[in-house]
Amino acid sequence: MAKRLTVLAVVLAVFGLPAAAHANGDPASDYLLVQRLFLPFTTKIDRTEVKRLDALLSAAERANFRIRVAVILSPSDLGTAFSLYRKPEHYAEFLGLELAFVYRGRLLVVMPNGYGYSVKGDPDPKASKTLKGLAPPGRDATKEVVGAETAVRMLASAAGHRLVVGKVGSSSNTRDRITIAAAATAGIALFAAVVLYRRQRRSAASV
Repeated sequence: MAKRLTVLAVVLAVFGLPAAAHANGDPASDYLLVQRLFLPFTTKIDRTEVKRLDALLSAAERANFRIRVAVILSPSDLGTAFSLYRKPEHYAEFLGLELAFVYRGRLLVVMPNGYGYSVKGDPDPKASKTLKGLAPPGRDATKEVVGAETAVRMLASAAGHRLVVGKVGSSSNTRDRITIAAAATAGIALFAAVVLYRRQRRSAASV
């Protein structure tokens, strides 16, 4: 019984994260504090492609090419930062600065009209030049996820990193759930503390 209650609490925490983030200004800036990947809330995405991208991000971390990704489909995914829609490079810098007090690494932003990249909130001209060779994915969330995978591979290759990804299939479902549960258990306390801190900081600034 206790085990079931623990699992239920974890599930509620996992499914509660997007709603909490969405209520706090710029959703990705909260969500990416504890996750590698931010996805649009209001659309269906091919789960196989999401698993492939997530596996690639794991491989990138193992190869010492740590990177986080924000997939933005519409202005609503940006919350109060909606004015940066269709400005992926500017948003990558903005989001990088928002995350910098916890995460100061590589950040990739994917929007329907193209890609943005920053490190610690700073632009990277070399990486941006690499990304300019990619065609915009268009306003389709699944295509954006596929585009993100291609972009991560290109960025890693340009930096001299070889990413090795194992087979991704339905057999990984159980392992995926265990991984998600473990990540939620480890990250939910940090997430709640950071969101509270950010809200207190914004409230103080508005006084």
